[in-house]
Amino acid sequence: MILCTDPDEQARAATVDAFADAGFEAHGVGSVADARQTLRESPPVDALVTEYELPDGTGLELMEDARGLSPDTACVLFTATALDDMDTDAFGGVVAEYVSKDDPDARAEVVARVEQSVAFQTQTAYPLPENESARVAALERYAADPAELGESIDRLAEVATALFGVDSAAVGLIDAHEQRFLACHGVSFDPIDREDTVCTYAILEDDVTVYEDTRDDPRFSENEGLAAANIRFYASATLTTPAGHRIGTFCVYDDEPRDFSEADRHHLQLLADEAMEQLELRRRLREAGESDE
Repeated sequence: MILCTDPDEQARAATVDAFADAGFEAHGVGSVADARQTLRESPPVDALVTEYELPDGTGLELMEDARGLSPDTACVLFTATALDDMDTDAFGGVVAEYVSKDDPDARAEVVARVEQSVAFQTQTAYPLPENESARVAALERYAADPAELGESIDRLAEVATALFGVDSAAVGLIDAHEQRFLACHGVSFDPIDREDTVCTYAILEDDVTVYEDTRDDPRFSENEGLAAANIRFYASATLTTPAGHRIGTFCVYDDEPRDFSEADRHHLQLLADEAMEQLELRRRLREAGESDE
């Protein structure tokens, strides 16, 4: 369902009709209070389309509520208010689309943005975490240039190969469409399309993920990237932010199938936690520097 929030009854009806014409179930309300009630009592809301200025609050406040209830809710500010006139500082964590009502074919653009967001959530060639939208938004705060990390993450990858007696190790971040690597030891990876990386499945799990022989799993048995890198064994622990978002993995690989003990799993998670602490430290330093400027 698409929830359209606009205090202007005529404008609200036009937006609801535009979504209905596109085949969506849409519901219109005129206030933050009514929208909150709908979010809590109705079937799951796939997308929130809201005016910025509402009689009892702002569209940004409403978006924050919607994401709190369902982190994957697609949000679009469809408003006559210019971005420069919005108080966006207090809601820096809210990631949303923006469409001006003054744009040509504005409602068609809003429908297209929502269609794209909903399709991304339901038609990918790989499974998505339940909190995918919030996870990708959180990742942006940690998406550092590998050179910025110095040698700290590289050293952890080197330690991992020695500790577990494996061929190689890597630390990567997984964004909306691909995995890119902060460190590699014993192997070199360019960014990998998300549907082609084992780590896409690893970030779905709370625990350390282990595939003792990747060829035994039909999802990976014909993976050309694994074959090119001569990877038969895979284990990874997630890089998890303090807020609980799994933004990447710390992986170890070998060219032969092998066991991985409970102690090994514990130590791999410790390495992943240390890598995450390095990313968290640099995020804080970077944001503090931006604040000072």
